[in-house]
Amino acid sequence: MFNELPFSQACENNKQPILEQLTKWLVNEQCVLEIGSGTGQHSVYFSEQLPHIRWQPSDQPIYLENIKRRIELAKLNNLQFPVALDVTKPWPTLNEQVHSVFTANTLHIMSKTMVEALFRGLGTLLEQSGCQLIIYGPFNYQGKYTSESNANFDALLAEQDSQRGIRDIEWVTQLASAQGFSLVDDVTMPANNRLLRFIRKTSK
Repeated sequence: MFNELPFSQACENNKQPILEQLTKWLVNEQCVLEIGSGTGQHSVYFSEQLPHIRWQPSDQPIYLENIKRRIELAKLNNLQFPVALDVTKPWPTLNEQVHSVFTANTLHIMSKTMVEALFRGLGTLLEQSGCQLIIYGPFNYQGKYTSESNANFDALLAEQDSQRGIRDIEWVTQLASAQGFSLVDDVTMPANNRLLRFIRKTSK
């Protein structure tokens, strides 16, 4: 059954290293919103491994049916059905308050306008001091690639869509800061990726 669903090898490769950090950072969290759940592989795995958390997947409407199918097969009590979320449109009203957001491999496939919309939405959703934003993916530092493979990947992204590209961490940090978030962790991950954790320092 699972073989019939979309499958991401990258998700399979990075889920354990990401979990090692989430286990430390999400100890006291009750509900996490995942933005850009894609195939749903992360949603299922993290829900299995973090049973104290109610995991809320989300993505654009075209991806929801496959995510829902994977969730139905997983049969996990703490894993919610996905909600539609387009960062450029009004965000959905969630059933419960969220204090942490996780997103993986999304910023480089979004346009810059979409990334800006994402952070504006997060600033409204995560209003309280202490809320967490956790982002996984490749980033540039001081406008430079961290590896040749990232440079090649960025060129491939540009071929697919001129609006895509690996983002400068300085720009991402600036967008986060404008919404009250400070970068507190920047963890080296496999395959030249990073795991960033931002904490909201001020409440609205």
